[in-house]
Amino acid sequence: MALVTFVDETTSGDRSDGWGVEIFEERLALRELIRRRVFQEVAEARAGSAVRPRPYNGSAPAPAPDPEAETAAALRAFERNGFLVLVAERQLTGLDDEVELRPGTEVVFLRLVPLVGG
Repeated sequence: MALVTFVDETTSGDRSDGWGVEIFEERLALRELIRRRVFQEVAEARAGSAVRPRPYNGSAPAPAPDPEAETAAALRAFERNGFLVLVAERQLTGLDDEVELRPGTEVVFLRLVPLVGG
């Protein structure tokens, strides 16, 4: 079992403190790693202790997120280069890329910002 730390970064240098998830497998495809992150975030949001709370500006309560729909959206975003995933400073380029997970593994989700006018 490994405690994997998920960290969010932006190209402007912003970096989250990160949060850990226990994963029992030694290797996972990136697709599955993203799925587990999303499912953990949804579970936290449903429990009212979201790791990364999302702002909601409507007058009615925000609908409970659907983990399958959120996962599909995250996978599409990865495929459209909305974010990069780095493990041990190595960029993973495909959803089927295998990730070796050891205790203390840090998985960085680097959100890309489109160039203005480009």
